[in-house]
Amino acid sequence: MSAAQQTIHVGGEWRSAASGATREIIDPVDAGVFAVVSEGGVTDTDDAVAAARAAFDEGSWPRTPVTERAALLRRVAALLERDREKIGALESRDAGKTLEEGRVDVDCVRDAFVYFADLVMNESGGRVVDAGSDEIHSVVVHEPVGVCALITPWNYPLLQASWKIAPALAAGNTFVIKPSEITPLTTVALIGLLMEAGLPQGVANIVTGPGATVGARLAEHPDVDLVSFTGGLASGTKVARAAADTVKKVALELGGKNPNVVFADACATEEGFDTAVDQALNAAFIHSGQVCSAGSRLIVEESLRERFVAELARRAAKIRLGRGTDPGVECGPLVSAQQLARTEDFVASALAEGAVLRTGGERPDGPGYFYRPTVLDRCDSRMRVVREEVFGPVLTVETFRTEDEAVTLANDTEYGLAGAVWTSDAGRARRVAGRLRHGTVWINDFHPYLPQAEWGGFGKSGIGRELGPTGLAEYREAKHIYQNLAPRPVRWFAG
Repeated sequence: MSAAQQTIHVGGEWRSAASGATREIIDPVDAGVFAVVSEGGVTDTDDAVAAARAAFDEGSWPRTPVTERAALLRRVAALLERDREKIGALESRDAGKTLEEGRVDVDCVRDAFVYFADLVMNESGGRVVDAGSDEIHSVVVHEPVGVCALITPWNYPLLQASWKIAPALAAGNTFVIKPSEITPLTTVALIGLLMEAGLPQGVANIVTGPGATVGARLAEHPDVDLVSFTGGLASGTKVARAAADTVKKVALELGGKNPNVVFADACATEEGFDTAVDQALNAAFIHSGQVCSAGSRLIVEESLRERFVAELARRAAKIRLGRGTDPGVECGPLVSAQQLARTEDFVASALAEGAVLRTGGERPDGPGYFYRPTVLDRCDSRMRVVREEVFGPVLTVETFRTEDEAVTLANDTEYGLAGAVWTSDAGRARRVAGRLRHGTVWINDFHPYLPQAEWGGFGKSGIGRELGPTGLAEYREAKHIYQNLAPRPVRWFAG
């Protein structure tokens, strides 16, 4: 594309950045420019917040009946179904993932809108509180927070946008969203679908631009009532600090360093072995490992290690890299040159610290930001590659001998987003799952999530939850209404 798109949407109108600045969007497959977007700044952000503030304070959306809000969310879901191929292909090209991953993302976004529509429709009018007297009517109701600032990451731009937008709208809020400056295009498309579905002007606003200006301004803005951020730990802590001065609500999802614990009994049969190896590949290398819940730490029982890692490395070496829309491609590139360089640095540091390279560890020939799926054996929890989030196709291998040792290793992280345990022993599965300090624990599986189940983590993986009833509650304030049906003097003071 030669001309810049107007990708800033404020008060119901698309426009360019106030400064006239633009940004080139890079195709990670060949490092070529394939789109140009508006590069917003502080002025655009202030305008967007003002539009959202006016729409909340004076507009109809916060007072729209739940039935109508739910109906709009379902119309958005239907539009996503209609445009599944187009939006899935755009997500594939923008983020570098395979076309099938892009399609699945669109399906999951649709499901999120349907779930939150159903959730608000099935709620009661409030929780009646027994005050101990027939003369008192006491009820707790939930109201929208107000203006929400939604800041999303580059790895799942459309999916993460929906996890915030759907509950925010279901609760009756207005919002300003800032997608990652690297992958903004499907979020722009989603705002277009919201407008097509009939959302009132000013309720949904988007500013495309960098985190250092747009994101920072949203976090500190006095007219923003809530900021929801998904991204890296360093950026998340900056958001929390900036939000603290105005004491706004904050929700943070900051990634993880997720253990995939494999006991030898899970691989006692050939079918069990094949399944555990296959799932370990999926855990580590889906979307080139650029997943906050990636199973990047394989923790395998010592007696199984050599056979398991050898087969894992053999299969990883055969993963087909390429453009996500091409037939037969199983894995795309990293999202940017910066992310590629970061991955290379992590692998180099791991090898310097004593890790053993079993496969990968290099770029393939050709253009783009590709990196071969990499398996690093003989790792330990002191290594940087084990402790920090790589966000690349890098799997580390640690070993254990006892159940207690497995749990200790799995919990030896500052993060706590997700983890998995593989075993054929039902008692062990329950014990280990109960002891893991992670927000989601899979038993004999990895990666699936449900929109009706909360998502979030312990420790430095963040605060708050997305999805599920708690994900809706993040976008609400609880209000207690106490009504005295028979008021009379109290006579506390003599008068």
